[in-house]
Amino acid sequence: MKKKNNKHTFPIVPAALIGASALLLIGSTVGSTRAALTYYSENYGARIQVSRIGVTLKENGNAISSRDYTEDSRWSETKGTLLEGLLEEGETIQPGKAYDETLSVSNSGSIDSFVRVVLKKSWAGPEGEKDTTLSPDLIDLNLTEGSGWVIDESASTAERTVLYYTRALAPGESTPDLSDTLRIDPAVLTKVTETVTEDENGYKTIETSYDYDGYQFRIEAEADAVQTHNAEDAIKSAWGVDVTASEDGTGISLE
Repeated sequence: MKKKNNKHTFPIVPAALIGASALLLIGSTVGSTRAALTYYSENYGARIQVSRIGVTLKENGNAISSRDYTEDSRWSETKGTLLEGLLEEGETIQPGKAYDETLSVSNSGSIDSFVRVVLKKSWAGPEGEKDTTLSPDLIDLNLTEGSGWVIDESASTAERTVLYYTRALAPGESTPDLSDTLRIDPAVLTKVTETVTEDENGYKTIETSYDYDGYQFRIEAEADAVQTHNAEDAIKSAWGVDVTASEDGTGISLE
């Protein structure tokens, strides 16, 4: 039983947040990276060595971002951009085509840990401004089934998906892929607006424009980890979610 008077600082170690966007129907990609954050909670006491925690986000088998606490009490970070290799030079995005896009997480620290990933999908206008009127469901990042990843439905929306890997990761171990392909729904081509104009002679001109033309789709992935020691309390403190840990401490299930 925890003593209410005992307070220690419990660090949650996130990987760098990785953002990326690709211009729809234009054929170039634009990347954006947000700064990583370190979160702290004083509601749960855990005596661990922070220097032993590390987590790495991988895309198509390659490390895209990592965040590790080093022995000299410093953060070692690498930051990358998603989707940079999605298209060949001169290639344009083809709605309906499935592109390889696998995401996974590895434990780059030296203690066992549980990991989660938060995915965000959105659209932005030609000037880069976010447009919430366009459906993120048309950005289809296909999530794998039976891989050990589970979706927290209560915390997920059309734009945001929260996934937990249910098995503890040993140092150096990677999760199975949580996604396998990325596809833009061809329904984007049916989203059109017709404008009718009439000249002085009474001739009418109907102009059809694609609602998504010139827009960008964006995918962001954030990975973070907590140690497996006292996993139920640690995960509740770090991520605000109730889980049940297995007796041997190597697995969790969402409540």
